[in-house]
Amino acid sequence: MKSASLGKVYRDGEKIIAQGEQGDCMYVVQEGEVEVYVEKGGSEVRLAVRREGDFIGEMAIFEREVRSASVRALGSARILTIDKRNFLRRIQEDPSLAFRIVQTMSGRIRELSEEVTRLKCGS
Repeated sequence: MKSASLGKVYRDGEKIIAQGEQGDCMYVVQEGEVEVYVEKGGSEVRLAVRREGDFIGEMAIFEREVRSASVRALGSARILTIDKRNFLRRIQEDPSLAFRIVQTMSGRIRELSEEVTRLKCGS
Protein backbone atom coordinates (compact mmCIF):
# COMPACT_ATOMS: atom_id res chain seq x y z
CA MET A 1 0.00 0.00 0.00
CA LYS A 2 1.32 3.44 -0.92
CA SER A 3 1.83 5.77 2.03
CA ALA A 4 -0.12 8.47 0.18
CA SER A 5 -3.25 6.37 0.62
CA LEU A 6 -3.03 6.87 4.39
CA GLY A 7 -3.76 10.58 4.51
CA LYS A 8 -7.09 12.38 4.59
CA VAL A 9 -8.21 14.31 1.51
CA TYR A 10 -9.33 17.89 2.13
CA ARG A 11 -11.38 19.85 -0.40
CA ASP A 12 -10.49 23.32 -1.67
CA GLY A 13 -10.86 25.83 1.17
CA GLU A 14 -11.44 23.18 3.83
CA LYS A 15 -9.77 24.06 7.13
CA ILE A 16 -7.11 21.62 8.39
CA ILE A 17 -5.88 23.60 11.40
CA ALA A 18 -7.75 26.35 13.25
CA GLN A 19 -5.81 29.21 14.84
CA GLY A 20 -6.29 29.19 18.62
CA GLU A 21 -7.14 25.51 18.98
CA GLN A 22 -5.07 23.17 21.15
CA GLY A 23 -2.79 21.00 19.04
CA ASP A 24 -1.18 17.64 19.75
CA CYS A 25 -0.11 16.53 16.28
CA MET A 26 1.61 17.68 13.12
CA TYR A 27 0.74 17.11 9.48
CA VAL A 28 2.57 16.20 6.29
CA VAL A 29 1.33 17.44 2.92
CA GLN A 30 1.30 14.30 0.76
CA GLU A 31 -0.40 15.81 -2.29
CA GLY A 32 -1.51 19.28 -3.24
CA GLU A 33 -0.99 22.61 -1.51
CA VAL A 34 -2.13 24.28 1.69
CA GLU A 35 -2.21 27.90 2.80
CA VAL A 36 -0.97 28.96 6.24
CA TYR A 37 -2.62 32.19 7.40
CA VAL A 38 -3.46 34.21 10.50
CA GLU A 39 -6.78 35.81 11.29
CA LYS A 40 -6.85 39.16 13.06
CA GLY A 41 -9.56 41.77 13.33
CA GLY A 42 -11.75 40.09 10.74
CA SER A 43 -9.05 39.90 8.06
CA GLU A 44 -6.60 37.22 6.98
CA VAL A 45 -2.88 37.45 6.23
CA ARG A 46 -1.19 34.70 4.23
CA LEU A 47 2.02 33.52 5.87
CA ALA A 48 3.03 30.69 3.56
CA VAL A 49 2.02 28.07 1.04
CA ARG A 50 3.20 24.53 1.77
CA ARG A 51 3.44 21.81 -0.85
CA GLU A 52 3.94 18.08 -1.19
CA GLY A 53 6.55 16.83 1.28
CA ASP A 54 6.25 19.87 3.58
CA PHE A 55 5.08 19.55 7.17
CA ILE A 56 2.78 21.89 9.08
CA GLY A 57 1.63 22.27 12.67
CA GLU A 58 4.91 20.92 14.03
CA MET A 59 5.11 23.44 16.88
CA ALA A 60 2.32 21.49 18.64
CA ILE A 61 4.68 18.50 18.93
CA PHE A 62 7.29 20.60 20.76
CA GLU A 63 5.25 22.97 22.92
CA ARG A 64 1.91 23.07 24.68
CA GLU A 65 0.60 26.26 23.12
CA VAL A 66 -2.50 26.85 21.02
CA ARG A 67 -2.15 26.89 17.24
CA SER A 68 -0.61 30.16 16.08
CA ALA A 69 -2.13 30.06 12.58
CA SER A 70 -4.83 28.43 10.51
CA VAL A 71 -4.25 26.15 7.53
CA ARG A 72 -6.61 25.35 4.67
CA ALA A 73 -6.41 23.35 1.48
CA LEU A 74 -5.70 25.14 -1.80
CA GLY A 75 -7.48 22.82 -4.18
CA SER A 76 -7.61 19.16 -3.23
CA ALA A 77 -4.91 18.17 -0.73
CA ARG A 78 -4.03 14.84 0.91
CA ILE A 79 -2.72 15.35 4.45
CA LEU A 80 -1.21 12.79 6.81
CA THR A 81 -1.65 13.36 10.56
CA ILE A 82 1.23 12.39 12.88
CA ASP A 83 0.71 12.41 16.64
CA LYS A 84 3.52 13.01 19.12
CA ARG A 85 3.94 9.34 20.07
CA ASN A 86 4.32 8.22 16.45
CA PHE A 87 6.61 11.16 15.73
CA LEU A 88 8.94 10.21 18.60
CA ARG A 89 8.91 6.57 17.50
CA ARG A 90 9.91 7.60 13.96
CA ILE A 91 12.74 9.75 15.37
CA GLN A 92 14.05 6.70 17.25
CA GLU A 93 13.89 4.64 14.06
CA ASP A 94 15.54 7.35 11.94
CA PRO A 95 17.42 10.00 13.95
CA SER A 96 18.25 11.91 10.74
CA LEU A 97 14.55 12.79 10.58
CA ALA A 98 15.02 15.05 13.63
CA PHE A 99 17.88 16.83 11.88
CA ARG A 100 15.79 17.38 8.73
CA ILE A 101 12.92 18.83 10.77
CA VAL A 102 15.21 21.16 12.73
CA GLN A 103 16.85 22.19 9.45
CA THR A 104 13.46 23.05 7.95
CA MET A 105 12.35 24.93 11.07
CA SER A 106 15.64 26.86 11.07
CA GLY A 107 15.04 27.89 7.46
CA ARG A 108 11.54 29.07 8.33
CA ILE A 109 12.88 31.15 11.24
CA ARG A 110 15.47 32.71 8.91
CA GLU A 111 12.76 33.58 6.36
CA LEU A 112 10.64 35.13 9.11
CA SER A 113 13.59 37.16 10.40
CA GLU A 114 14.30 38.45 6.91
CA GLU A 115 10.66 39.40 6.45
CA VAL A 116 10.57 41.26 9.78
CA THR A 117 13.75 43.12 8.85
CA ARG A 118 12.33 43.98 5.43
CA LEU A 119 9.12 45.31 6.98
CA LYS A 120 10.95 47.33 9.64
CA CYS A 121 13.35 48.85 7.13
CA GLY A 122 10.66 49.45 4.53
CA SER A 123 12.57 47.83 1.66
